[in-house]
Amino acid sequence: MDAVEFLCDLAANGTAFNPLTESFESSWKWMRGRYSDFQIATVGSVVCHEIVYFALCLPGFLFQFVPAMRKYKIQKDKPETAEGQWKCFKLLMLNHFGVQLPLILSSYMFTQLIGIPFDYESIPPWYNILLRMYACLLVEDTWHYFFHRLLHHKRLYKHVHKIHHNFQAPFGMVAEYAHPIETMVLGFGFFIGIMLFANHIFLLWTWMAVRLIETIDVHSGYNIKLNPLHILPFYGGNEYHDFHHMNFVGNYGSTFTFWDKLFGTDRQWREYKAKQEVDELKKTE
Repeated sequence: MDAVEFLCDLAANGTAFNPLTESFESSWKWMRGRYSDFQIATVGSVVCHEIVYFALCLPGFLFQFVPAMRKYKIQKDKPETAEGQWKCFKLLMLNHFGVQLPLILSSYMFTQLIGIPFDYESIPPWYNILLRMYACLLVEDTWHYFFHRLLHHKRLYKHVHKIHHNFQAPFGMVAEYAHPIETMVLGFGFFIGIMLFANHIFLLWTWMAVRLIETIDVHSGYNIKLNPLHILPFYGGNEYHDFHHMNFVGNYGSTFTFWDKLFGTDRQWREYKAKQEVDELKKTE
């Protein structure tokens, strides 16, 4: 069964059994009874990635048409354009289906190699999943910081990472808009977390969703104060990464701020925020 047949079958049989209306246990066992582990690990992972990615990008895309949201735009002088979004979408599709798709399709071999289970009974408890997700974020952020900083080296930047910086004011889809080499190099940090902490196919999907939530948030271009991600210790956030796109230097961490603090690569960010505070005080005087 190929990907098209899988989706058609899922849609057709959803009328007889709707996993959304059943318990998680029933839905999982229904999926396991209908599809093979190979189909779940490959086609299921691709579908999960595409649905989560574009569902998370949609609110930010709609914000540009809502006047009330303009006050949350970080770089107000650089609005989104249809031309820029189309340019981003085209390279995004190349990355998704030319680079990421083969990697995702190899996930079944990976699950078999290290013995990742698929059965419902082996799904770890929620607190175990949360701890593993945070550990995955820490590992990925460490990999991302050092290799992202390396990609800013003058001998590499113009050949690879400059493409991602075509958008000085990012928006959600820019999260995975990058040179294919960058997609593979920085993306490897995602797989380190899986290799170290994945103990179930559900955790692989959860980690995929968590990483997409984080990277689309920091590229959103909008700073909405009630952001639950800020409960994470040392979380950088959208303003922090937006400054990296605006300034091109510093703030190299993908999720957290501690590596930048340790190596002083957040100096220009701190100076920028200090100047903002002074300007705000002057306005109130």
